[in-house]
Amino acid sequence: MRALRFPSALGLLLRPQITSSRIQAQSRWASTKDAQLPLVPPPRPFVPNVETFLTLIGRGLRQHAPKFPSWEALFSLTSEQLRELGIEPPRTRRYLLRWRQRFREGKLGIGGDLQHVENGTAQLRVQEIEKDPITRVRYVVNVPPGKDVEDFQLGELPRVTGYSVKGARTIVGPFALPTKEGGAQVTVTEGMWEDKRGHKIDGGERRRAEVRFKKRIAERRAMK
Repeated sequence: MRALRFPSALGLLLRPQITSSRIQAQSRWASTKDAQLPLVPPPRPFVPNVETFLTLIGRGLRQHAPKFPSWEALFSLTSEQLRELGIEPPRTRRYLLRWRQRFREGKLGIGGDLQHVENGTAQLRVQEIEKDPITRVRYVVNVPPGKDVEDFQLGELPRVTGYSVKGARTIVGPFALPTKEGGAQVTVTEGMWEDKRGHKIDGGERRRAEVRFKKRIAERRAMK
């Protein structure tokens, strides 16, 4: 028989004691990141309600907007509860849950940082700063409806990420449409934030070899 090994008394004395307070501290440290994220994040000017959120992330989720009674429900329902509401197939639920988490973390799509929005449309203008007699810097800002850059002091208007100035006054960027008043406007559009799915060729990775083999056989028969 194998001899049983008992820990020595010295080893027991030198072994660090794990107290309940230490365990609680470790648990708090592990959950700190999750605790910092709000369960139900507040709406944003560009994303004020459930329908707009589902419209932006695309994949036909807008049709499910009437199933959510409130903004809180959109961010509180579990995957099982979403299934009971009829959010199918499962990959659609996973996609919605993934975008919910990204919204909590502030990882938004284009236009998510816009602060002045009216009826789903934001106005963009070019603001120019003279750094020195030779250098001029131009960047895109978001102005309230009916206002212009000259109505505000330097630094009062929020800069907009994802858009740039081409040439003297042309604003370029996703979904930016030029306006008669100058500048551009961005309007909530179906699928603005959508993660596009890849296109399967010859049945995807699992069946590709089989599908191409059958194609070659069919081609040879056709040649004969």
